Amino acid sequence: MIDWNHIESVFLDLDGTLLDLRFDNHFWVEFIPEHYAQHHQLAPEKARAEVLARMKQLRGTLDWYCTDFWSRELRLDIIALKAAKRHLIQTRPGAEDFLTALQGGPRRVVLVTNAHPETIDLKMDQTGIAPLFDRIISSHDLGYPKEHDRFWKLLHKTEPFVPEKTLLIDDNLAVLRSAAAHGISHLLAVPCPDSTREAVDTEEFRGLGAFDDILGFFRDTREASAP
Repeated sequence: MIDWNHIESVFLDLDGTLLDLRFDNHFWVEFIPEHYAQHHQLAPEKARAEVLARMKQLRGTLDWYCTDFWSRELRLDIIALKAAKRHLIQTRPGAEDFLTALQGGPRRVVLVTNAHPETIDLKMDQTGIAPLFDRIISSHDLGYPKEHDRFWKLLHKTEPFVPEKTLLIDDNLAVLRSAAAHGISHLLAVPCPDSTREAVDTEEFRGLGAFDDILGFFRDTREASAP
């Protein structure tokens, strides 16, 4: 699937790629509308419709991913509410094994996410995977979401990489298309980012059903080097 001998940089998305998107879907589709209804004394159906309509309008923008924006917009403490549901934050099967397999190797491992820095901190604290990255980059630090071409240009300046020798794994097809337009050659899409939902069509991108599918190279390498 991947010729690891030609990979120098591994860029990994967070939500839906390394982490189960169940947390985020539950939080935004169910938990937040409930609290919005209570806080503003609205009928649950009306509150849900309002929240989801606002989110739909902003999808793909930096505000869509910004906890500060939604705290102001909805007049709720978003990060505190996320902390209340932190027990739902979990890595996807095989994610930690994959990150561990990359340790000590020649490839630079970078978390490249649209998540807000406060959300990243919460999720790193819950999962303990922060030490497994060489660097963590939020699109909020660059001022553009990963869906935007400008993001990749700025990322290239702050985290130099050779597009032809870079692997990106992401569950967002718009992000993968933006990365492809920037020249990143090795792209894998996650077809089932939420363990409670059905898999989706990854369209023109090769799907990565499980991290075990790309762990074989590292197992073979360890076995070959064993005494």
